Amino acid sequence: MSATADHAEERTNPAARLGFQPGQVVQEIGYDDDVDQELREAIEETTGQDLVDEDYDDVADAVVLWFRDEDGDLTDALVDAIGLLEDGGIIWLMTPKTGREGYIEPSDTSEAAQTAGLSQTKTVSVAKDWSGARLVAPKR
Repeated sequence: MSATADHAEERTNPAARLGFQPGQVVQEIGYDDDVDQELREAIEETTGQDLVDEDYDDVADAVVLWFRDEDGDLTDALVDAIGLLEDGGIIWLMTPKTGREGYIEPSDTSEAAQTAGLSQTKTVSVAKDWSGARLVAPKR
């Protein structure tokens, strides 16, 4: 595939834009009826594997954490997600966009990530109703 085709795919495939790669194990937490099905399918298509759920008992390359204001303590959820990751893994924190039910202030997201020991490296609009924040643990 050419570099131009790679860039075109990144614009049209939300999973490619988020950096998912073939063969990655992606654990999904916080699934509910309101999640973006198109994004979920794009991640599965890109990785070539089904998303694994909360009951998965091995480490994952990435965690997709769907989180809404009413879901409890975000810091606790992030700390739990860190424990599920392979070294060097990433967490994509998906939160409802401004004006949507369950919206979380960006400052709250940033504070929770920092408290959990994570750095926010990127924020993107991933779907009509969801924003994504790419969170990484500091190198050990």
